[in-house]
Amino acid sequence: MSELQDIIYACGVMETKGFLNVQIGSIAFDSRKIMPGAAFVAVAGTHVDGHQFIEKAILSGAKAIVCGYFPENIHPDITYIRVQKPSFALGMMSSNFFNNPSKRLHLVGITGTNGKTTIATLLYHLFTLLGFKSGLMSTIANKIGDRELSSTHTTPDAVKINELLNEMVDAGCEYVFMEVSSHAIDQDRIAGLNFAGGVFTNLTHDHLDYHLTFKAYLEAKKQFFDQLPSSSFALSNADDKNGKIMLQNTKAKKMFYGIKTPADFKGRAMENHMDGMLLKIDGNEVYSLLSGDFNCYNLLAIYGTALLLNQSKEEVLIELSKLKSAEGRFEVLKSANNITIIIDYAHTPDALENVLNTINAMRTRNEQLITVTGAGGDRDKTKRPIMAGIASRLSTKVILTSDNPRTEDPNQILNEMLAGIDASKKQKTMVIVNRKEAIKTAWNLAQPGDLILVAGKGHEKYQEINGIRHHFDDKEIIEELMKGN
Repeated sequence: MSELQDIIYACGVMETKGFLNVQIGSIAFDSRKIMPGAAFVAVAGTHVDGHQFIEKAILSGAKAIVCGYFPENIHPDITYIRVQKPSFALGMMSSNFFNNPSKRLHLVGITGTNGKTTIATLLYHLFTLLGFKSGLMSTIANKIGDRELSSTHTTPDAVKINELLNEMVDAGCEYVFMEVSSHAIDQDRIAGLNFAGGVFTNLTHDHLDYHLTFKAYLEAKKQFFDQLPSSSFALSNADDKNGKIMLQNTKAKKMFYGIKTPADFKGRAMENHMDGMLLKIDGNEVYSLLSGDFNCYNLLAIYGTALLLNQSKEEVLIELSKLKSAEGRFEVLKSANNITIIIDYAHTPDALENVLNTINAMRTRNEQLITVTGAGGDRDKTKRPIMAGIASRLSTKVILTSDNPRTEDPNQILNEMLAGIDASKKQKTMVIVNRKEAIKTAWNLAQPGDLILVAGKGHEKYQEINGIRHHFDDKEIIEELMKGN
């Protein structure tokens, strides 16, 4: 329980009606989750406006209403608080309600188009290896020390974030690594959090269904660094053309990592193999179990972050060599008949091109590279033909298939992908809507020594069709095929 006047501190309060000394037992922005004694925050979402559900919240037991404008019907026994921006207030209130848990942790946020999950997950594993109890908030899973919780969003809502952080404090965690999505920044889900540092990976074509323009997408990411305090660090990719733009207005300590351009943390891949690579990081040779230049960038970001969190350079380099790929991120499986299958979450043009270039750099002319890929429904449509074009240009054979069609017709999605394939490349392209059949077909086409890339879903254990999530696991299907070989 917390007193209302304490949890609305720094929330941008403009006007109040009623008493502020009431005890609040919980905070909710979904009227269906109201418990007696709760404060309901009326947030205007992308699809519905929370102000429409104020009466329902009161009927369910809400004691206080936080809103952008007062409703017509004012209950004399309810406290109403008008704020400048309810979504921002929700973040601040959640942080205050749980006694500002981020201030009792070393919280690091990782943002960018690609690499967030790998960097956050491997930082969590690195700091665990270094002897610290750590927390993780990622697309794949949320972890409190050794305890794993399921994850439904890249970045949870503001109430859930602070609830998890509070649990991490209680469990004795010292460091927490958190993916920060552009949606979360734009929707103020991270408002009120105290970050020890922020990491920028890269910025490429994605989420334009939500942000509408690349400029708006960039500005959402940049806002995260703009809000960092002077006590924190901001670590950015020097080789990304937006790397310096991200840190233009930050008060945080500016640091850079890179391969091609001068940087504070410098590295390069000296040798690249399917099962790992030899790196040179700040003049030190390190063997990594990860592959590809994109993972070289990820490891540099991890290395830089660890040093900025005052860890020993020597210990960090030793433990870096033990880190394994995050689930569904360039995950390599090898069959008894010498077929190599790579499972990767690549669902943006840049990510797909990076993965295919990495594989191509390791293959000879005689090996086939068969790519199975698709595109999600109800998401950015403009990347569909671009991704298909990349797959057809960099693969021996391409099988276009269903990803998560959501509410869209999967055939229409695949037709839009086909539009991006040059006429000369269409003869090596197949369209198989059923994803399981597409993977089976790739397996049947492969000969000993060939490579198969199954891209787009990575760690996901479901396929979403017409609003229903059906069990579906790319790795499970591949392992069944390998057993039957």
